[in-house]
Amino acid sequence: MSKFVKISNLKKTLRYLKKNGIRPTYYAMKERMETEAGDGYTYVPPTAEALKEQEKRAEHMKVRFSILVPAYETKEEHLRAMIDSVLAQSYGNFELIISDASSSDKVEKVIETYTDGRIKYRKKGQNAGISSNTSQALAYATGDYAGLLDHDDVLTGDALYEMAACIEKYEKEGVSLKLLYSDEDKCDSREERYYEVNRKPDFNLDLLLSNNYICHFLVMKRQLMQELGFRSVCDGAQDYDIIVRAVNVMMGKDRQQPKKASLPVAHIPRVLYHWRCHENSTAENPASKQYAYDAGKRAVEDFLRVRGWKGTVSHLRHLGFYRTDYQPDLLPNREDVAVVGGKLIDRKNKIAGGIYTAEGKPLYKGLHKEYSGYMHRAALQQEAEMVDIRCMKVCREAELILEEMMGAPYHPHPGTGRFDWRECLLKDRSWEEEEILDLSRRFCERIRQMGYRIVWEPVMVEKLDR
Repeated sequence: MSKFVKISNLKKTLRYLKKNGIRPTYYAMKERMETEAGDGYTYVPPTAEALKEQEKRAEHMKVRFSILVPAYETKEEHLRAMIDSVLAQSYGNFELIISDASSSDKVEKVIETYTDGRIKYRKKGQNAGISSNTSQALAYATGDYAGLLDHDDVLTGDALYEMAACIEKYEKEGVSLKLLYSDEDKCDSREERYYEVNRKPDFNLDLLLSNNYICHFLVMKRQLMQELGFRSVCDGAQDYDIIVRAVNVMMGKDRQQPKKASLPVAHIPRVLYHWRCHENSTAENPASKQYAYDAGKRAVEDFLRVRGWKGTVSHLRHLGFYRTDYQPDLLPNREDVAVVGGKLIDRKNKIAGGIYTAEGKPLYKGLHKEYSGYMHRAALQQEAEMVDIRCMKVCREAELILEEMMGAPYHPHPGTGRFDWRECLLKDRSWEEEEILDLSRRFCERIRQMGYRIVWEPVMVEKLDR
C-alpha cells in the first residue's frame, strides 16, 4: 500500500507543478511530506458494547432516515461493503434507497442476494448523470431526514445513531435542525488503512464558500432536500450545490444576517464516514474530475448571485478550493460582515497571528506563509471568532465601537484603508502584545454580540517588525 501511495503522490505533484509552477509546488510538496510524517491518525471504531447500548436507546427514538445511494456499475465488493455498513447500523430506523443507472445488471444481482425489507432498489432507464440518478432515489424517500452516501463508501456503525441523538437533543431545546454533518476520514480500497481525517469546524459560511468542507456524512431535512432537488448543471458537485442552496434558504431573504449559531445546522465532531480511495476516485485523483470543481465554482457563483453579493469566484491552487474577490470590496457588498481581518507575518516569514479562537488562541501561528495548513484552511477565506486589529478593515459602525474602546479617533491607513494601528495605538505610547490582543478580543466579542460576522482574509497581510 505504501508504494501505491507514493506513486499517487508523485502523480499529484506532477499535476500540481504543471498547473502552478516551481515555487508553489516546492512548498506544497514540502508541506505534504511534513504533514504525512506527523500524521499519527488511527480510526478507533465504537466497541460492540457501545453499539449494543445505542441499539437499546434507539428503541425510544423516532427519527427516520432515508439513505440515498446513486449506483453505477459498482464493483461487487464495494457495493456489498456499502450495503453491509448501512445494515450494521446501531440505529435501525432507516430505508436504503439505491438508484441504479448501470447498463448492466451487476448491481441488481448483488442486491437480489439481500432480503432486508429496508433496502429499496430502483432501476433507471438510462444514465443521465449523478444528479438525475440521485434525484430518482430522493423521489422515493419517506424519512424525516435524507442522507447522502456514495456507492463505494461506508458508514461507521454509529453514524445514524449519532445523527438521531443530535436531532433529538436539539428538538428538546426547541430547534428543528435542517442540516447535520460529521467528521470523516479516507480509507484504502480494502478498508485496511484509514488516514487523512477531516476534523471539521462548526458551521462556517465563508469557509463553505471556499470549499465543501461539510461533504460527508451529510443529512438534510427530507422535505427541504426534495424542494431543492439536484441540478444536473452541477454534476460532480451536486452535493456541494444543494448544501449552499439549502444555506441560502435558511439565511432567508434578509441580507442582514445574524451570527452563525442561529442557523439550524449542527456539526457532530466524530468520524462517521469512510471515503474510499482508489485510483479512479476523486479522493485519490482530484484531476480525474476537473468538471466537478468547475461545477463547484458555479455553485458558489449562484450563491452570490441569489444573495446579491457582487464577486468573482476563482479556483485556488488546490483543486476544489475557491476564493471570492468582492467588488469593490467585501464590506460594501455584505451587510452581514462588520470586520475583515488579515494575516500577520513575522521576520521569519511565518504566521504570527491574525485569526484566533474566541479566547484568543491563534489558529495558524508558526506556519510558513507559503503553507496552506491543515485541509488548506490557512489559505481560505473563513468566518472568524476573533481577528487582529493590526491587520483589519471595519465598517462605519465598527469604527465607532473601536473609537469608544480606545478612547481615541479611528484612523484608516491612507494607502490600504485598513485600521492604522500604528497611528492610533503607538502615537502616544507603546502598547504591549498582550494589550493589543486583549483589545482585539474584546472588540471582536462586541461585534459578534451585535450579530455581525467577522471574516478572515488570508491574502490581506501585515508584516510585523519582530
